[in-house]
Amino acid sequence: MNASSITNRQPSIDSPKSANSRSAGTPEDTGRSLKRQQNQAGAKVSKSLHNTPPSSNDAIRGALNRVYAPIRRQLQAVEARFHAELNSSYPDLASVLQHGTQLGGKRLRPAMLLLTGKTIGSLNENHQTIATVIEMVHTATLVHDDVLDDAASRRHVPTVNAKWNNHTSILLGDYLFSQAYRLAATTSSTVACERVSEAARKVCEGELRQVLHRDVTSLTEEEYISMVQGKTGELCRVACELGAVFSDGSEQEIEAAARFGNAIGIAFQIADDFLDLWGDDQIVGKTLGTDLEQGKITLPIIRLLETAKAHESQTIHQILGGPSELRAERIMPYLEASDAKSYTHRVAREFYCQALDSLQILRDCESRKSLEMMAEFSVNRRF
Repeated sequence: MNASSITNRQPSIDSPKSANSRSAGTPEDTGRSLKRQQNQAGAKVSKSLHNTPPSSNDAIRGALNRVYAPIRRQLQAVEARFHAELNSSYPDLASVLQHGTQLGGKRLRPAMLLLTGKTIGSLNENHQTIATVIEMVHTATLVHDDVLDDAASRRHVPTVNAKWNNHTSILLGDYLFSQAYRLAATTSSTVACERVSEAARKVCEGELRQVLHRDVTSLTEEEYISMVQGKTGELCRVACELGAVFSDGSEQEIEAAARFGNAIGIAFQIADDFLDLWGDDQIVGKTLGTDLEQGKITLPIIRLLETAKAHESQTIHQILGGPSELRAERIMPYLEASDAKSYTHRVAREFYCQALDSLQILRDCESRKSLEMMAEFSVNRRF
């Protein structure tokens, strides 16, 4: 199928009914359903990422290198292009731009695009260009996120707002967005510009919705998943979709790739919200504990509020409405006494299973196995 003929689609995510059924259903019912799906894919999914203790940068790089093996050369070309595009003849601006290249870290989204493209067909210059574009857009959102969260570090390096200031961060994010759109326009089809710009809009929409829902303790799981789909799932979705489009995938293959990216993106963000409460700053490599301070109501908190006994609910609401710097410490005993931790991981694994199921129509090859490993990493990571 040619890139220019692709129709506008939005892969489905959890419906309100399924989101509510998770809240009402028993852990045993959910566990049996998940176990069936996981057993089907279990023989194919490598545990190398899950079993690699992420206690050092070397271990992290080693785990990701195994996943990226089928596209190592192309990913190196994307990295070189990314650095080349973020350069300037003005030395002071060049230092800010190059600092920005260090913030994205794992390059998961470009890798998703390249691995999807290689699973479906052959890679070409368009894949490398759009992979670079996707990483630019992702980095722009990170730079802006760090301002919103007042974060001091990311990937073990100071954030732009910490090293310079918020004004510099905002302008750098804008620079990255504009540079990404310019580069997308150089591809052989207008579909890249259309898809990337629409994805960026939905990312901003998801982030804006979350900002407007700060300290709103009535937020439902359905609403949370919808926000997560926009702020994280959408860019992963379009990365995999465009990987398939530029490999001339069939309609079925393109839709399957988009569903995979959507599901893995949601699972990844749920895991990110999990790590913000139960992660280790040194392992994760960024400032943790900011969600509660910023009033972000994430899945563990939603689950806690839904299941808290009447005599505890008032206290929990008082904590969430109290001094921001004390929220995490005071809420943790209630989280640990609830099933919020296991439930959050279980929901992430539901989306992991959706991701694996989407891959079944694609040809079984080394690059598809890497996508399966990436899905496993998205829910079991500690960094």
